[in-house]
Amino acid sequence: MSIKQEKRDRRHRRIRAKIQGTADRPRLFVFRSAKHIYAQLIDDDKGKIIASAQDLKVSAGKKKTKTDKAKEVGKLIAQKAVEKKVEKVVFDRGGYKYHGRVKSLAEGAREGGLKF
Repeated sequence: MSIKQEKRDRRHRRIRAKIQGTADRPRLFVFRSAKHIYAQLIDDDKGKIIASAQDLKVSAGKKKTKTDKAKEVGKLIAQKAVEKKVEKVVFDRGGYKYHGRVKSLAEGAREGGLKF
């Protein structure tokens, strides 16, 4: 495992020690790969995924930057959360630094109506 990955894992463990998702306030988890970005709403009490979104389905065939796609994913996950009657979430950035695509996804989720 690379040093960069180990640092991300340490940051992620530190974050997860402090936050937990519930049915009232699920955890908005972000996973970022080199090409794509994924978001999930997770109820940690039951161990269930409430909703999920990914950029593969958001912009099929459209030419956009990865940051723009991340913002669309944020709006999509917010839309799915509102359908499930969830307004407040706990943001779990997954050990990634809060800038770029992660920040864009968070802003999109806020625009979509989520509060965190």
